[in-house]
Amino acid sequence: MNRRIPFEKNELRAVGSIPGLFGGPDSPIRDTPITPKENVAALYYDKQPFWMVTMSDSGFFWLDLYNMLLGRGGWDSGTTDCFGIEWEYVEMAQGSIVHPGEPLLADANEWRDKIIIPDIDTWDWAGAAEATKVDKHFFTQMSLVNGFWFERLISFMDFGPAAMALIDEDQKPALHELFGALTDLACKVVDKFVEYWPGLDGFNVHDDWGSQRAPFFSNDVAVEMFLPYIKALTDHIHSKGRVATLHSCGANADRIQIFIDGGFDQWSPQDMNDVGMLYDRFGDQIVIGVFPELFDVANASEEEQRQRARDFVDRFSQPGKPAVTDFYAMWAFTPAFSEEVYEYSRKKYLS
Repeated sequence: MNRRIPFEKNELRAVGSIPGLFGGPDSPIRDTPITPKENVAALYYDKQPFWMVTMSDSGFFWLDLYNMLLGRGGWDSGTTDCFGIEWEYVEMAQGSIVHPGEPLLADANEWRDKIIIPDIDTWDWAGAAEATKVDKHFFTQMSLVNGFWFERLISFMDFGPAAMALIDEDQKPALHELFGALTDLACKVVDKFVEYWPGLDGFNVHDDWGSQRAPFFSNDVAVEMFLPYIKALTDHIHSKGRVATLHSCGANADRIQIFIDGGFDQWSPQDMNDVGMLYDRFGDQIVIGVFPELFDVANASEEEQRQRARDFVDRFSQPGKPAVTDFYAMWAFTPAFSEEVYEYSRKKYLS
């Protein structure tokens, strides 16, 4: 692909818009020389995008079939998933939690008696594919909400017993069996999405590992109990020619080497993590989701916003270390900031 396409001012022209996430401002669709999908692909596969990748270049694929059977329900409703877990929608949280009461498992050793791995061949994939399409103008990932490891275990056992099971020598063998079965399920889910939605570019795997202050479990536990299954899934995703990215909330900076060793192409840390440090130390091994330093957007002049945008691009555009901006940067993307990030990075990446 010709990377020397000179910048033209008409690229800033908006030819459409993308609705903002969670009530945020819309993002413009610009008259770019290549599609946003091609630009994100250039980031992941060549480590050299044409402009800094932002949240308006890519999106997530939401499918009711998955959300109701393996997720937590819809945007405004709960569900009873394919394991018989009842998810209750909480309006204040704008999401669902497991209905309180007696958990499915009191001990991980019970899983073979109480958990039936679903036969997803019986699900109406063809009907879902007819009803829901992929926008091939953008880089699109399927969001595997609720994951297949720790988050899924919490749904079976509740948080405390799930965390204890990870270090209980009597439960570990059963957990390895369970995580192996769930990872096999995840790989079959990937196969279905690739078959029925060939335009999908990747899979965003969910597994929250930390609180506001620290990870939920030690590095040794993560290596022993999760790393083999993470690697099996990301290897499978890569074998299908797709990108594997991670959603993992919490203060998980100390676990980034596991994310790298597990084969994830990208992780977007929450803002309690030092993304500058993560980018500097690991940005050549995994794409980091980054965000600007806080400033008073409401009272900043247009020129200050544009200068902040240039500083942001310069900070996170080191050679061989492309970064992405996402939800945690959304607060800064005023029209002036957004335009300057595009134009300045577009010119910068030409050099």
